[in-house]
Amino acid sequence: MSDNSLTRYVASFVDELSRAGVEQIVISPGSRSTTLAMLILEHPQLTTYINIDERSAGFFALGLAKSANKPVALVCTSGTAAANYYPAIIEAHYSRVPLLILTADRPHELRDVGAPQAIDQINMYGKYSKWFVDLALAEDNEDMLRYSRSIASRAVGISTVNPQGVVHLNFPFREPLIPNLMLPNLWDTHEKRKKYLHTSVGVSSMRIEDIEIIIEQIEYEQNGIIICGDNQTTSYIDDVLKLSDHLKYPILADPLSQLRAGKHSKASVIDCYDTMLKDSEITKHIKPNIVIRFGAMPVSKPLMKLLKNNPGIIQIVVDPSGEYRDPTLNSSYLITCNEDTFCQEMIKSLSSREITAYYKKWVLSQSTHDQEIEEALTKMTDLFEGKVVQALQKSLPNQCNLVVGNSMPIRDLDTFFRNTSKEIDVYCNRGANGIDGVVSTALGICANESVPTFLLIGDLSFYHDLNGLLAAKMNKLNLTVILINNDGGGIFSFLPQSSEEKHFERLYGTPTGLEYAKAVEMYGGEFNRINSWEGFQSYFESTWADEGLKVVEVQTNRNTRVKVHRELLDHVSQEIRKVLNDEN
Repeated sequence: MSDNSLTRYVASFVDELSRAGVEQIVISPGSRSTTLAMLILEHPQLTTYINIDERSAGFFALGLAKSANKPVALVCTSGTAAANYYPAIIEAHYSRVPLLILTADRPHELRDVGAPQAIDQINMYGKYSKWFVDLALAEDNEDMLRYSRSIASRAVGISTVNPQGVVHLNFPFREPLIPNLMLPNLWDTHEKRKKYLHTSVGVSSMRIEDIEIIIEQIEYEQNGIIICGDNQTTSYIDDVLKLSDHLKYPILADPLSQLRAGKHSKASVIDCYDTMLKDSEITKHIKPNIVIRFGAMPVSKPLMKLLKNNPGIIQIVVDPSGEYRDPTLNSSYLITCNEDTFCQEMIKSLSSREITAYYKKWVLSQSTHDQEIEEALTKMTDLFEGKVVQALQKSLPNQCNLVVGNSMPIRDLDTFFRNTSKEIDVYCNRGANGIDGVVSTALGICANESVPTFLLIGDLSFYHDLNGLLAAKMNKLNLTVILINNDGGGIFSFLPQSSEEKHFERLYGTPTGLEYAKAVEMYGGEFNRINSWEGFQSYFESTWADEGLKVVEVQTNRNTRVKVHRELLDHVSQEIRKVLNDEN
């Protein structure tokens, strides 16, 4: 038995999603969402992924949306299924990723009466959703079909307007739930327009008075830097490089800025600032008077401390959304403007400069750091996380995606991932900085891409999302996982908790002793354990191929990690200090 009214109503919505630009939908199967799910599968223009675990599905959709920079829809049944999307929704909110959450629900008469699988889904994602609608019940008349299409169009538009984010649509469905797929003209509309509502995403520009204010700050200041944080778009890169060359301000490039990798010039791109700013003597030489920042606050804690502890540094934050993203609380100017527009206005309004002594200090420090860190890591024989990053970067193909887990992996990348001409797109879930859902995010990214995708992840984060591996098997996805296994939470050894020996291992070290080979085998993957640097290099030279799920485990020593790390960076800092002191 089917309901033609429900079929027409939902078909109009699904068709309008496609017309509005949605291309991919992730479905977590369930009964109450039957109408939505079956009509989505029936639509000829939509690509659909089935992900049984809602928590994994949420992050998988996040990865799809991140790599495509387009809204992706998620569909689930009623009840706690919707609650399992919550972690991915939080990440999407803070990372500004467009997601459409389509939750099926019991009809109004079955709410708050003890009906099974019925929870309160009204505004259940709170402020993490840009827009929420509890849709009207289905009716088959022209007004309601237009209503269904208008909701779909508005949802896509709102999710993509700056700042991009999450829209939640809740569908109360009465039984029968099975749609009539044999209805004629299922995807037709009586409207003479390609899509019901066109939403324009505007470009922010600068007012003349704002340009004059910023010029006044920059015009005579030579000791300046440009900071580029997490930014998945690459359209701003050419302009920020031109601005750097014009002002002779070095660029401190977070690994997620997309500036450390690519064919563009790296002459002014500094990748070692995290190491340099840990040293107070080096910091005295390179402390800026003014900062121009694009993107989110970088991963580097020493950089944030520099900006937080020195309120006299003038900070100009450029953000097209106008949102305040400054954990230092010291920014002086928030410019609501596209990054490329800001750069172009500054280049047009300010005179070009010659290389300064301040600029030379940064570049000299960079070259010294590169030489010393390369020599030190090359000599190292122990399996050390920093050298994993170095060896991986050398082994990666010229075009690929690199997804990085939070906690220590992203910090190791920040410290040891060097400027390269390889075209490597780097991804990390830095919105909420969580260690959950990383595997699923990586699989979503690789599902969208034609180039190989690699995931660098720690053992606890890998454990958190083992369910995510099912998506690789079901969708025949190609992902290579470099699993750094130090049997626990390595980052806590760097934090003050490490001095509390009595409870440290149980609360923070958290060793699991898991054999991940068995889990990888269960999901149809290939598992390899690397015991030497020769083995690591050999794997990527002769064994690796862009086919299927592969997990390469590198077992490192958590107990010696901090000592090796600090001694290495102390040595490098000492050499930089010598060079800077000689320069003076």
